[in-house]
Amino acid sequence: MTYQVIKMYGDFEPWWFLEDWKNDITAIREFQSYEDGLAYYQEEWQSLQEQFPKVNSKSNLMSAFWRTDDKRWCEECDEDLQQYHSLLMLGNWQELPEDLQDLNFDHRNAEGVHPTCSIKQHNTLS
Repeated sequence: MTYQVIKMYGDFEPWWFLEDWKNDITAIREFQSYEDGLAYYQEEWQSLQEQFPKVNSKSNLMSAFWRTDDKRWCEECDEDLQQYHSLLMLGNWQELPEDLQDLNFDHRNAEGVHPTCSIKQHNTLS
């Protein structure tokens, strides 16, 4: 199995896997071992936590970090959309199985704000 540690920037947290979610990817690192991927994920997670005051992180190794003043205007929604810096770890581009999840990353000090419009409705990992 190949493991991907992915950084994203966009309107939604990484666990939504909305249609075209890969368009929000800003960086990908691939690893042949889970341990190497997890070590890199930990480094990046710590760095993002130091940079951004808001965090919603899950044990499935998907995390979102943000500042409340980082928004973009959406004409279709007629509102400002919160922007998230996300970090996730996948195995062969799929969510990690439960036995590879890590409760140490289950941490949040805020919940994300979601747009009221329904531009994107489909969840997909493809």
